[in-house]
Formats: sequence, C-alpha cells, structure tokens
Amino acid sequence: MGVVPDAPLPIRDGLNPSRLRLPENSRWDTVAEYLVERFPDDARRIREKIRDGEVVGGDGTVITFGTPYRERSFVYLYRDPPVESRVPFDIDILYRDDTLLVVDKPHFLATTPRGSWVAETALVRLRRELDLPELSPVHRLDRLTAGVLVFTVRREARRAYQMMFEQRLVEKEYEAIAPRADDLVFPREVSSRIVKERGSLQAREVPGPVNAVTRIDLLDTDGDIARYRLRPRTGKTHQLRVHMSSSGIPILGDNLYPDVYDVAPRDYSNPLQLLAAAVEFDDPVTGRRTRFASRRNLSAWRHHTPGPR
Repeated sequence: MGVVPDAPLPIRDGLNPSRLRLPENSRWDTVAEYLVERFPDDARRIREKIRDGEVVGGDGTVITFGTPYRERSFVYLYRDPPVESRVPFDIDILYRDDTLLVVDKPHFLATTPRGSWVAETALVRLRRELDLPELSPVHRLDRLTAGVLVFTVRREARRAYQMMFEQRLVEKEYEAIAPRADDLVFPREVSSRIVKERGSLQAREVPGPVNAVTRIDLLDTDGDIARYRLRPRTGKTHQLRVHMSSSGIPILGDNLYPDVYDVAPRDYSNPLQLLAAAVEFDDPVTGRRTRFASRRNLSAWRHHTPGPR
C-alpha cells in the first residue's frame, strides 16, 4: 500500500480537503475544464474556488483557469459539504491526553466522512467541538455500531497507533444481543472466509482459506434473548454480523443479516445491538498495558420484557 502524501491545504472547519487524481488518456486542455465536467452540479462553485485560489496542485501550486491538464497528477480542493440533519446522540469522552482521545461513540454516527454523512461524523464533530484539527482515528467502527473508538490528537503519533491495530496487537471485545440458542455450545469459535464485493450491501462467506475468526461466549440469558461476548481475531468487514447470523443467532436490529431490509435514514428507533465494549493493548508510546471500556448499555437488553423460560 502506497503512502498517501500530506495535503497541501490545511484542515478547515474540521474537514480535510478532497484529493483528486487526474485520469489518464485525457481529453481536457486545462484542470479547470476537467473539474467543471467532473462536477457539473457544482460548476459555479468550482469556478468560484479556482478564482479565489482555493484549488491547488499536489505541490501546493495554485490552480488557475489556464493551468494545463497533467494526467495522474493530484488536485486538492474543499468540497461544499451536504446539508445534514444532526444525528441526535452525543459522543462521550472516556479518556483524553496530549496523545490520545478515546470516546464512546453512539449508534448511527459514522466514524469518518462518507457519502451523505460529512459533518455529522465522529471525526468532524470532535475536531470542531474540541478544536483538535489534527485529530485522526486509528481504527473505525461501522456507523451502526456503538462503543470504544480511539483517536490520536497529534499527527506525529498517528502511525504508531494505526500500525498497532493493523498488526492485530489490540484485543477487541464486543457485546451483542441476539436470540437465545439452547442448541449451541459455548464458547464457540467461528472460522470462515468472508468477502465483500463492491456494490453489494452484504458480505458473504465463501469457500477458500480462512480469513475471519470470531470467538463467541454466552454471558447471560433473558427469556428468548441472550447477551454474548464477541472476540474477533481478525477484522473483516461485517465479520461479527456475518458470524452471528451464520450461527443462527443474528444480532437484533441488523437490517443486513440474514436478510436485507430498508430503514429510513432518520429512523433511530431500532439500533443494531452491537457494542464495541473494550479495547486493550500495550501502548506503543508509554509501553503500559492499557484498557478502555465503554460505559454504554445495549437498549434491547435494558428494555427487554422476558418471555416464558
């Protein structure tokens, strides 16, 4: 994986500039022509940004209306964020020092900007609210998953913590609420090969070498539901949701597994009952064994009315 160069534009209002790589086999004479054709709905704003010197090349050179097109070169600019309604949940801070910020992310809040969520993401909210422009996540949680999320505060600390997660040196513990399964023996380990193809909402288990391993423990039962501890050894997309579903105990509130169903964008009534409960690791800066635990509870467990045993 290549190293992404630092952007020649600073973070502004909590947002990174967009980075575009100009395609090969071009038919454009200037960078401006390409940008206007690439973003026709924003053509007026693109021209305004070029006029105001807010579009730059990879080396920081200001792009003008006459800047020649050079294929495979990079262009940076600030895109206007979409209009967003506030996700009505707060981010709780678990720990903060000069190096790390650890938070308890709520359900329905994305970790970083993607698609229609830009300002209403954990990263942008925290940058703005805490005035931390260099804040960066060292791992990610799905938008629908709540729990412990770790950020670095300073740019120079980012790589050490990211590598720790990439090299699987972090012990992760999740909790999930799902149907009770008297026919299964716990603890159980689920191993499979998971793939997720571009354009598909669901990840799939397919034949081939194992790339996803999850340990599932039963913590407690309450009528027809149960509380489970999940310890993933790997980090494939939707791994926990796939492994719970394939075990016959799909996580409550899961609109993808085993079956896909639509949920309105602002419907917060049935959150996915999955919580990143804790992370534990040897801190790469201090060397100390460190553990951070969520203070959240999963609502299906708290509000469940037990059925007959």
